[in-house]
Order: sequence, then C-alpha cells, then structure tokens
Amino acid sequence: MTFEESLNYLQNLTKFGMNFGLGRIAELMRCLGNPEKNLNVIHLGGTNGKGSTGAMIVSVLQDAGYNAGIFTSPHLHSYTERYRVNNKNIEPEDMARLIEKMRPHLDAMVEQGFEHPTEFEVCTAIAFCYFHEKNVDFLVLEVGLGGEIDSTNIIEKPLVSVITNVAMDHMDYLGKTREEIARVKSGIVKEGRFVVTASGHQGVLGVIKETCARNSAPLVHVGADITWERVGEISTRGQYLNVKGRRDEYTSLWIPFMGLHQLENTSTAVAVLEVIQEKGYQLTGKNIKNGLSCTCWPARLEIVQEKPLILIDAAHNYDGAKSLRSALDEYFPQRRVVLVMGMLGDKERARVVAELAPRACAAIITRPNSPRAGDWHELAGEIEPWVAGVEVIEDIEKAVYRGISMAGDEDIVCITGSFYMVAEAREYLVEDLKW
Repeated sequence: MTFEESLNYLQNLTKFGMNFGLGRIAELMRCLGNPEKNLNVIHLGGTNGKGSTGAMIVSVLQDAGYNAGIFTSPHLHSYTERYRVNNKNIEPEDMARLIEKMRPHLDAMVEQGFEHPTEFEVCTAIAFCYFHEKNVDFLVLEVGLGGEIDSTNIIEKPLVSVITNVAMDHMDYLGKTREEIARVKSGIVKEGRFVVTASGHQGVLGVIKETCARNSAPLVHVGADITWERVGEISTRGQYLNVKGRRDEYTSLWIPFMGLHQLENTSTAVAVLEVIQEKGYQLTGKNIKNGLSCTCWPARLEIVQEKPLILIDAAHNYDGAKSLRSALDEYFPQRRVVLVMGMLGDKERARVVAELAPRACAAIITRPNSPRAGDWHELAGEIEPWVAGVEVIEDIEKAVYRGISMAGDEDIVCITGSFYMVAEAREYLVEDLKW
C-alpha cells in the first residue's frame, strides 16, 4: 500500500463511528503480540491542555537524553503528526506498512464475529506498534475521548495517569455534569499508580480523590501539592514563572506560550516529571528549564502574522473560550478584534459566544470540515446580538481572507473554534506566509 492508499483505508473506517469499549482493541492487540505491555506510558487525559502539557513533558525528556514518543489526536496538517518520536513525525512509509500489517487482523476479527474496530482503535494500535518498534523510553499517550472505555485505556500499568482538568465537553458521550464527566475520565486511574490533576473544581476533585482512594493510587494535586507564580513582564513571545514542586523549586522557567492557563499546564508537566524522577529516572532541574523553553505546540494562542496580528487558537469549548478571552483582555486590551469562527454542532456555542463576542467588532462564521458540523451556520444568529457586522462564508479559506481584509494594521484577526476549522485555516496561512 502507498501512504495515500493506507490513509484512505484508515479514514474510511470513520463509517464505524464512535463505538466505545475495550473488547475490540484488546483482541486486536492480542493478535499483534501486545506490544503495549512493553511501553512506559504517561497516560494523559482531561478536557483541555493535554496537548500543551504532553509537548512540554516530551521536550524535557528529550533534553534529558531519553527517546520520547507522543501520540495525540486530532492532527493539524498531516496524519503523521499523531505519532512523533523526539518531535519527529512518523515516516509515511512506516505508517502505510503498519496499516497494511493491521488489515488481515481486522478482517479476521470480523470473520470471527467481532465488530470492526473503529478508526481511532486502529490509530491506537498503530501507536503501540510504532512506539514499540522505536524502542521509546517513554510514551506520552493522549486519551481520545473520555477515559474509562477509550481505546488507550487498555494500558494496565501506566507510570502515571494525568487528568489535566474536567470541563463541559462531549456531553452527549460523557455526561451532563462535571462530576459525571469526571467519573468517566477517572477511568484511567489504575491500582497503585500515581495520578496528577490540576482540576480546581471541588466536585471534580472529589470524584478524582474518591477514585484514587479506591485504587490506592497516590494523588498529586497541582495547585495544592505543587504551586506556581508568574514572574516578570508578560510578552506575546512567552512568559516566566516559578514552580514550587514536591521535590524541588524551579525559578525563572521560560515557556514560549501566552496565557495564564499555560502556567497551570507547565506546573502539571513539572508534577509528572517529578513523579518520573521518583521512579528512578534521571532528570535535572536544568533539563526541565531547557525542555520547557523550547517546547512547540501550534494553534494555541499562536501568532502567525503581526500586521494585522493574526492569532490562531483552537478554543473549541467553553473553558477554552474563557482562556482565549482572558488572553485577549490581558495582552491586547485596547485592540479591535475580528473573529473568524466555526464550531461543531455538539458544542456549548451560546456560552462560547457570550465569552468571545463582546470583544469582537466583526465576525465571519464558517463551516468546520467535519461530519459533526451540523447546523454550523446558526452560530451567526447566536453572535448577531453581540456583533454588528456578521457574515457567513462556508469556505474556510475565503472566510479567513475576508476576515483579514476587514482588519486594520493595529487590529487582531482571531481565528478560533473547532480544531478542524482552525487546522484548515492555519494550513492556508502557513502556505501563504511561506512558513
């Protein structure tokens, strides 16, 4: 199979939809020899901040000389971004080879009476096979959706499980309250294994504590066991912070990210790295400082042009929108904002609009490239009471450049919403700006 053929085959598996449970992935991994049992896994769950936190962890581990892998989803511009070792994407031919390796096992499973594994289950199986082949020292494994019956939860003995936070997202699948969602996400907590969380919501924290107690799992609470403070002046290039950990204090840490929420993500990463140290792996404060300073994670408060300033942020739910609004108010309090926005039909659009629309002087509504786009155009009606100039442009590229044409040199074009829309918008801009 060529890479294109293998990718078409993989993406065609979306017809099997979201079908939760561990039976299919367990059988598939058994057929493949259970490579996941030989991996040191940092299991990374939560609603927001997983990508940034995981990228920081990998960057520090790499600085310490370890072979560090990371599995994330979705991707921005290429499916190969989902599988990275030391910040290098999987080679297309390796991905094609692994998908071809899966096919006979998938066919055999169906013949034996199993339901066909979903796209994400096959993606997860590819991850375990690939990172085992690469003999990684650590694998940062991002949960796909929820936790308890997500295919990544086949991991039985993670080094540490992380629940960054719990917010209202994917309520159709995970629950109608934060506590219900927290119970699903806490499914990644394993017997006797360390857990790290940065959740400050008391109901959520109660669920996580209860789950940890039931599993005799030591809990590290970021914000209590580990604290931080911002130091120095803020800058669009990044920010400094001090972190007081359980093992050490880290001063004047530089992270190349904007936003107060990234201080919490950084502290969560430090908490995980300290757990790894306690497991006997060699990491120094210098590794932590160096690794954090060179972390890269695009489409999170990312500036891709200065005049007008183009800001890309995948604020796809209410908590993400709050973080984006906070950053706009803190870094650009006096500047006009043109919103280019597209959201999926299953999101809390009214609450997101109430956060972001008051900062906008104009808005362009566009369609996310996803089967879950639903009644995407109705977002325009929700934003009209807040913004005088609202336009609906289905084509993402045209929507982006219309937004740019409406902005003066001192204005901000804020491209936000669904990850799928933001990814496509960024691809057009990166190509146009010759990044």
